[in-house]
Amino acid sequence: MQKIIPAIVADVGKVLLGKEHQIKLAIACLLARGHLLIEDLPGMGKTTLAHTIAAVMGLSYKRVQFTSDMLPADIVGVSIFDRESSSFRFHEGPVFSQLLLADEINRTSPKTQSALLEAMEEGQVTVDGETRSLPQPFFVIATQNPLEQSGTFGLPESQLDRFLMRISLGYPTPEAERALYSGVDSRAELARLQPRIKPETLQKMQAMVSQVKATESLLDYLQRLVQHTRQSPDFACGLSPRGALALLHAARAWALMHARTHVIPEDIQAVIPAVAAHRLQSVTDGSSDSTLVDRLLNQVDVIAA
Repeated sequence: MQKIIPAIVADVGKVLLGKEHQIKLAIACLLARGHLLIEDLPGMGKTTLAHTIAAVMGLSYKRVQFTSDMLPADIVGVSIFDRESSSFRFHEGPVFSQLLLADEINRTSPKTQSALLEAMEEGQVTVDGETRSLPQPFFVIATQNPLEQSGTFGLPESQLDRFLMRISLGYPTPEAERALYSGVDSRAELARLQPRIKPETLQKMQAMVSQVKATESLLDYLQRLVQHTRQSPDFACGLSPRGALALLHAARAWALMHARTHVIPEDIQAVIPAVAAHRLQSVTDGSSDSTLVDRLLNQVDVIAA
């Protein structure tokens, strides 16, 4: 574990330059068995990150480009009548993959967006009354453009909550952008990558996350953070129990990635912007961003007074 994770981060970093922290968050999200939402402007490397993680992790990969006319059957699949056998045959949709990239998810209608809910929560889909299991491990990376851009539909809170993390890649560092100008070919780097692990190994690593210990004092700190979001007048609503558990799972994954067998407060502080920002809203303007999380961390002490 001590060698595998840094090697995976380094491999992805060869393709997505200057984004080590975002890469680590994405891998932590995968290890915690969550799903990842990337919100950013077009051309920032969202699709590249998803494709590269699939390549390094040895996962089967499919990409869906969401559009306004897409139907739920375009994602989960459809039964088509086969004349030769005189029966209906199910044709699997792209959701039947280990890593699904839902590209520009907020460009499609809420009805189609909701088709992912069962898959993301249960690891299965129901079509024509029959429940079909999805490949394991199953990881959704969804991308969305800022809501102020034309032709976008905001994700409902119920679906936002299905994403363990929401991150933004942002503009590259000057050094990384200069490397691109100098001829660093991300596609060529991606083509040269070889899987570092097999899906079976990834599942074992995911199982190890739940074995990372959280002491009573650590859980006290977590609970104080959660209670503050529910009691402070700064927040329109507090973190739900599912949101609190998501924070704990993500912190355990972050600790495992850094070769620790127990969670420390710094693990929670490292992942809480990605885990909590899209679950918290300002009581003044309804906004949801990292400044709320910064305020939360500043107002809650690590050690109880």
